[in-house]
Amino acid sequence: MTSRRTFLSGTAAILGLAAAGGLLGSTRMKAAGTEEFEITLSPEQWRERLTPAQFAILREEDTERPFSNSLLGESSPLLTETRTGTFNCAGCDLPLYESATKYKSGTGWPSFWDTIPGAVRFKEDNTFWSVRTEEHCRRCGGHLGHVFDDGPAPTGKRHCINGLALTFAPA
Repeated sequence: MTSRRTFLSGTAAILGLAAAGGLLGSTRMKAAGTEEFEITLSPEQWRERLTPAQFAILREEDTERPFSNSLLGESSPLLTETRTGTFNCAGCDLPLYESATKYKSGTGWPSFWDTIPGAVRFKEDNTFWSVRTEEHCRRCGGHLGHVFDDGPAPTGKRHCINGLALTFAPA
């Protein structure tokens, strides 16, 4: 029989390993630290350029709460944006998605069925005990969100993107 002390010690050990491996929290800076990008700034320079929530998402791979598109008291109106234009990286202003590819996925984040060719990079994300495909701006490495294989035609992809990682430029 497992004692309470053994159970609590084991639980603490598992949580410690998860946190050390980046499975809990969001203080990873993988995007900025593992590849070369056209725009490379220090964390201090990014903090000057971005709002606190944008920094948490783009540089530390945090995510907004679904349906509110909010984090750290900031919110984005881009979930409901329907005008013609482009959705750009909030870190470097690179156009990433055309408004014609945006659709209502019902997931609570702005969703697109395709990117502007060459605008993003992908990498495997093994956090939270699952395998997902992470999406980053190809110019500054900013974390945007994830892409899934449950989207509409013609691509079958759902680019599930944090609204605060984007700006909108009307046509």
